[in-house]
Amino acid sequence: MEILSKIVPIAMLTFVVSSMLSMGLSLTVGQILAPLRNYRLIVFALLANFVLMPLAAFGIARLLRLDEPLGIALLLLGTASGAPFLPLLARISKGNLAFSVGLMVLLMVVTVAYMPLVLPLLLEGVSVDPMKIGRSLVFLMMLPLAVGLLVKARLSGLAAKVQPSLGRVSILSLALLIVLLLITNMQNVLSLYGTRGVLASILFIAAGSGIGWILGGPQSDTRGVMSLGTAQRNIAAALVVGGQNFSDPNVIVMVVVVAIVGLLMLMPFAKYLAKFSKPATQVADNSRKIESLEQSAADGARRAS
Repeated sequence: MEILSKIVPIAMLTFVVSSMLSMGLSLTVGQILAPLRNYRLIVFALLANFVLMPLAAFGIARLLRLDEPLGIALLLLGTASGAPFLPLLARISKGNLAFSVGLMVLLMVVTVAYMPLVLPLLLEGVSVDPMKIGRSLVFLMMLPLAVGLLVKARLSGLAAKVQPSLGRVSILSLALLIVLLLITNMQNVLSLYGTRGVLASILFIAAGSGIGWILGGPQSDTRGVMSLGTAQRNIAAALVVGGQNFSDPNVIVMVVVVAIVGLLMLMPFAKYLAKFSKPATQVADNSRKIESLEQSAADGARRAS
């Protein structure tokens, strides 16, 4: 078991770095920024992740009368957004991949500034070092993404050859990570039996999915991404803050349990969304066809008059 516990961070590192490189090699900066110009969608994303999710965490903790350490963990996760799993979930769901990467980066950056400001107001005695959160996010996520984007821009042929292999590595490492988390944390999951911690985790993930779906806009490719991105929280940021400020081990245990429950719920949900999702290119083509028909009707009306 000790050996498996040592493999967990290696599997996590492999997944995050390979996933970010793969995303960078398959996209351009323009593609990532384009969906972020939909200001209404971005406002809704910020509202969902930094107002409604903390409220959901607080409400679920009160509703289920969770022990204080479990409620604290849920609140930490409610304020921590921008998970590295989002682009892979978006790819599985056949959602808007560029929007998922842009949204992930936006939520990560806001999280680094948001947690130090808000958590001390919500939890007495909590202090958050934004540098500790930001450093891991920059080196493990932003840097590999930037390298991938640079290679895509300068050496597109090489990017096309390498990207599929990195995509397979990210999927395999994620599968390994889920298995390892289940094996190494089974005792932690069982320790929450009778505390309603697992039920709270399920309700929290379901609430995030619902909030993101409602606020995700009319297009299926962005609505699915928003649903997945709101439900999947930034586990790394929550673990950093929890480890810095709380001596009760149940805070960290609850964060890990929510991470496991989230992956077990969202992976099948992403596959379910794939059955109904239209590719972004098809949505754009349909929009152009509608605009063309509307223009033709307007021209016909002018000629008739």
